[in-house]
Amino acid sequence: MDSSDALLPRPRREIVPGAVHVPDWLDPAQQRALVEACRGWRGYRATRLPSGGVMSVRTVCLGWQWLPYRYSRTREDGSPVQPFPGWLADLGRRALADAYRRPAVDYHPDVALVNYYDDAAKMGMHQDKDERSPDPVVSLSLGDTCVFRFGNTEHRNRPYTDIELRSGDLFVFGGAARLAFHGVPKTLPGTADPELGLTGRLNLTLRVSGLAA
Repeated sequence: MDSSDALLPRPRREIVPGAVHVPDWLDPAQQRALVEACRGWRGYRATRLPSGGVMSVRTVCLGWQWLPYRYSRTREDGSPVQPFPGWLADLGRRALADAYRRPAVDYHPDVALVNYYDDAAKMGMHQDKDERSPDPVVSLSLGDTCVFRFGNTEHRNRPYTDIELRSGDLFVFGGAARLAFHGVPKTLPGTADPELGLTGRLNLTLRVSGLAA
């Protein structure tokens, strides 16, 4: 990334109907506060898939534990899932309202997957389809820039769009785009603002599980 590019404002962009990228949605102070919150959530670990493979990202869940491919109130070791904080739900409603430019008072996220990417971590193309609710997914990026690949709802192949998600960026996908395949083919190490105090990338995705409390 050319240093001059970082000085240019990046426009809000609708990638496809229902999928919206809002650059720089979180200001530096909000980013630092969210990084500190992420540090307070304990138990980041790589998820083992039914195939035997291990994901390269490390994850901690709030509200409900994601276990491939379902949700549980307990973690893999039987301990309770950390609670989903009310302030995070408020942040999700503000994010959705800003992305879609309409009120989001009826958006009630109750699960968050917080993923940490080191220099080598990736995320393969997948659908977020384990929730029983069709409500949108709200995604917030912190730290290093990543290449986010947003595809179609039919398969993992083209057509897809590659988007740079930088620290503070918001990405929302819902409606016709809710079940689009998406992934992170690479991160760009060393691109985070040193003042953030974060090596690597954090990504928070907020969802509505649709499951009984």
